[in-house]
Amino acid sequence: MATATKASPVRMIRAKVTSKGQVTIPVEVRKSLGIKPGDHLRFVQHGQDIHLIGEPQENVFEKWRGIGIDGIAPGREDVMAYMREIRGYDDFDDNLA
Repeated sequence: MATATKASPVRMIRAKVTSKGQVTIPVEVRKSLGIKPGDHLRFVQHGQDIHLIGEPQENVFEKWRGIGIDGIAPGREDVMAYMREIRGYDDFDDNLA
């Protein structure tokens, strides 16, 4: 059975647009959304409403960087050598390089 999540109360926070069209995002909003300098945001219009959407900048594969099998250096040549070692040499391997 699905559980309903409690809706957060709607808050209104005002910000002023500068002559250059810039808006400072209030600190409460930045903290609650985890917005940091350099982050990218999208403005999506739905009728008269504008929705502010954060675009994640982190690479989804970044958390896996550096994990692997000890003793194998990163790079195609070292991975191919490891594969030959664990499964034996195969003429097919020469076609992959």
